[in-house]
Amino acid sequence: MRVGIVSPYSFDVPGGVQLHVRDLAEWLLGHGHEVNVLAPADEDTPLPGYVTGAGRAVPVPYNGSVARLLFGPLTGARVARWVEHGRFDLVHVHEPVSPSLSMLAMWAVEGPLVATFHTSGTRSRALLASRPALQPGLEKISGRIAVSDEARRFVREHIGGDAVVIPNGVYADRFAAAAPRPEWQGNPEAPTLGFLGRIEEPRKGLPVLLDAIPALLQRFPRLRVLVAGPGDPQVALAGRSPAVREACVFLGRVSDEDKARLLRSVDAYVAPNTGGESFGIILVEAMSACAPVVASDLHAFRAVLDDGWAGALFVNEDSRDLAAVLTDLLLAPADRADLARRGAERARRFDWDKVAGEIVNVYETVLEASPLRAGVPVDARPTRWWRGGN
Repeated sequence: MRVGIVSPYSFDVPGGVQLHVRDLAEWLLGHGHEVNVLAPADEDTPLPGYVTGAGRAVPVPYNGSVARLLFGPLTGARVARWVEHGRFDLVHVHEPVSPSLSMLAMWAVEGPLVATFHTSGTRSRALLASRPALQPGLEKISGRIAVSDEARRFVREHIGGDAVVIPNGVYADRFAAAAPRPEWQGNPEAPTLGFLGRIEEPRKGLPVLLDAIPALLQRFPRLRVLVAGPGDPQVALAGRSPAVREACVFLGRVSDEDKARLLRSVDAYVAPNTGGESFGIILVEAMSACAPVVASDLHAFRAVLDDGWAGALFVNEDSRDLAAVLTDLLLAPADRADLARRGAERARRFDWDKVAGEIVNVYETVLEASPLRAGVPVDARPTRWWRGGN
């Protein structure tokens, strides 16, 4: 099968959708399929051989975050050429209603089209305003995938139609096999907690974790909080006490290898996110690495953690509750080990061998139902919504 995959978000900055696209492409390639990924990327960005860079993206506030998107007539022409020259059996776009490459590809494709919806946001004014232009493209989609029940609800309530739920995937064995780093490991008197995310993005919840540290230090004076991700530590720590500043170790951006090693090293992984999450891939990564997970009780996180069976939950944005849950867990090594075991068991549901197999089943169903497969003539020349040349 020859598959074209479109990422709306730039490969210059790591994110959940980009990692999903990358891992799916590599799984398909490893199982004998031909794959090309189209994604925004600066010219000097090192890209895998299967990725075609579509040009420099622009930071845009989107879905409670800042996404690097790429749009416009010139980009539309570039996307149409990619579709036309790719001669794909099927094109798979991610986040088709985001104002970026996926929307342009959705308009350009005339053959079998699959879309994955990652967002769980509410209907926005921009979505309402763009609905007339989006509708013809949305009607082309033959297979709809949502990464969670929350994302499926978004599709049903704000897009129309339905979607099959197939979660994000993780190479669970890679995290399970990672070697801990001694300097990141703790002990009963000096435990370590992990946090990964953009540290200046409010919905990632780092301030909630920082607010919990003073209470934790009363019981664990040598506690360390290992913070990995982009952002300015001085901004994050502004106004914090010297004790909180001393407890925090900022690692900056970490490689995939070091992310796995960090998750294998800490006594607990903390996900204090405050909203805007449709899944929670970092929870699955932490569980795969056998890290006990403590997460805010968002609907999406509850679903990943099986309503608290595979990870501990605390009241969203309640730092006192977070401190109490962490204290209880750190004082009970047997409970912590049991939670880690259940988390690792739960993570197997999200392994790429299972998840990608379900995605391929959608591909095959769409291809079997395609007019092209049924011998019905279809004009293969992409439709253009702009004026201009080739």
